[in-house]
Amino acid sequence: MPSVSKRGEIMPESPIRKLVPFANQAKEQGKTVYHLNIGQPDLPTPDEALAAIRNIDRKILEYSPSEGNRSFREKLAKYYHKFKIDVDVEDIIVTTGGSEAITFAMLACLDPGDEIIVPEPAYANYTAFAIIAGAVVKSIPSRIEDGFALPPVEEFEKLITEKTKGILICNPNNPTGYLYTRSEMKKIRDLVKKYDLYLFSDEVYREFCYSGAPYISAFHLKGIENNVVLVDSVSKRYSECGIRIGALVIKNKQVRENVLKLCQARLSPPLIGQLAAEASLDTSQDYLLNVYDEYLERRKFLVDGLNRIEGVYSPIPMGAFYTVAKLPVDNADDFCKWLLSDFDYEGQTIFMAPASGFYTTPGLGKNEVRIAYVLKKEHLAISLKILEKALEVYPGRTV
Repeated sequence: MPSVSKRGEIMPESPIRKLVPFANQAKEQGKTVYHLNIGQPDLPTPDEALAAIRNIDRKILEYSPSEGNRSFREKLAKYYHKFKIDVDVEDIIVTTGGSEAITFAMLACLDPGDEIIVPEPAYANYTAFAIIAGAVVKSIPSRIEDGFALPPVEEFEKLITEKTKGILICNPNNPTGYLYTRSEMKKIRDLVKKYDLYLFSDEVYREFCYSGAPYISAFHLKGIENNVVLVDSVSKRYSECGIRIGALVIKNKQVRENVLKLCQARLSPPLIGQLAAEASLDTSQDYLLNVYDEYLERRKFLVDGLNRIEGVYSPIPMGAFYTVAKLPVDNADDFCKWLLSDFDYEGQTIFMAPASGFYTTPGLGKNEVRIAYVLKKEHLAISLKILEKALEVYPGRTV
């Protein structure tokens, strides 16, 4: 039998999805499973998007341009202008979700063996995308005790070698909900400028910043415009994960040309998804404010509830719709699996993502979980009760 690729063998499992078989088994046994593991919003997709799909008036569902429909990109540029991101239609390339955007960014900018520095915990698939590109992730840990604040700039410099090609950040952050401050962003800018690095900036959660401080995009940082590769997606802000529409925003002409060749090789981004996403840009401000207010309430409800459970600690996330919580267990991977395979409270259980999968440094996140507050408060309340009851009887409890 022929051997499989080493790339496939070293590809990490998703901490978000690897326990799905156990969740499915729990459901087959009649248990109700509350999904706190995945950033799938339960809030309705805008009516404008659904109407655009229902009212498609075409005789052929054709290929779109490889870079995406111009009308959509023009409206995206206007959307970015509202955030003082100075780009035009030619700077924007539509992708098949944010995942393809990050993968194409790495393939366009990095050669096999090149290194990128990533603060951790980080979105688990960054490592998978880097493996696809043949790049090497050099992680720099942040700590739950510090609220996952950016490590000192000196720690970044210790990791920079002749192979270092870029820094990757997610702001607001997935999985921690951390929001980088203006001071931290300036320090990153200075590093990027000093060593002439790429700054890959995943900004898909920009609509969800709770600190009251202004949102700082990588494109707000003066002097590194040609170093910035901004990643975006409509999945989270419009509850449109399934239409698979993302974008890359790039001012660097050479990078843009490289990305476009990759786009041509995969032909085109989803046509119907673009129609829905374009219509979503006409969504009223009331929709966005209602979504924002709902997540704000859920955040407070969840974090307050977590910190009332004995032995549990969660810092207050300032963005996105996730938090990382520290649990009084010896191994969160085992605990999350046990919740699905061996535990229920009144016929119900919860599905959380073990945080170890969001770290690349061995041993980190061993007693932490990522929780997505994408369920309504009634279900969050039940989930908190399930967690409390589970910790009372879990054999691997440490406190």
